[in-house]
Amino acid sequence: MPSLFNSGKRQPTAQVEPVPTVFPSIVGADIAAVFVGNRVAGDFYDSIRVSPQRVLIGLLDVAGRREDNRNILTGTQQIFRTAGVELFSKPDINETDAMTELNLRLNRGLIEAATGVRSCPAFIACYHEVFGTLVYTNAGHTPALLRDTTGVTELDSTGLPLGLFSHATADSRIVGLEKGAALLLVSRGVITCEGQGNGSSDEFGLTRVKHFLQSAPITSANDLCSTILNSVHTFAGDQPLCDDRTALALIRTV
Repeated sequence: MPSLFNSGKRQPTAQVEPVPTVFPSIVGADIAAVFVGNRVAGDFYDSIRVSPQRVLIGLLDVAGRREDNRNILTGTQQIFRTAGVELFSKPDINETDAMTELNLRLNRGLIEAATGVRSCPAFIACYHEVFGTLVYTNAGHTPALLRDTTGVTELDSTGLPLGLFSHATADSRIVGLEKGAALLLVSRGVITCEGQGNGSSDEFGLTRVKHFLQSAPITSANDLCSTILNSVHTFAGDQPLCDDRTALALIRTV
């Protein structure tokens, strides 16, 4: 992997997350995240096992510079982990209701930690490793992309970003992942990256992400994330990094 990348599987204790993420092992699936360079903004990802058969995944983007919102990131991660276990640990639950409730708690906790409005687009999902299903909410985040034998599908926004209104909720949805399917999440910094390296001021955009996802060999989650971010790096050239660039992938292997 190029040295400018940092992987969610082998993180130093540098300024990344308040608690460095070590992804859980998932039966029949592979998960990883990769980010470019040092964090400059509010990208935050985490994943924990919340039951013997469920793994919780989240990619959030808290508005503001990282040095100003660390306490918000810390508080949000604590809610993600504690409420996630509380809501998803029992075997017989309504997963969509649990996901909606988790979204609501994260929203209110973020407003409280910020002592006011602080926009935070967020994609939160829970993967069931036996059924291969994914229940998710997309609170104003960049669409997640699901690649399978039918092509690439966008998992669009289901509600407003977190941190804006205390009673706002995001709808929960469920999708199934067939064998070989790949879920890809990228942060806003990937989408809005400008292509000064190739003589263009166009943004990289979601369409390019979809193109690279469709054509990329699916060997591992880590390789898929690196492929996407390598493409963005080539597109951007040597311009200074002005926003976080993060990619997170989940691949169902069996």
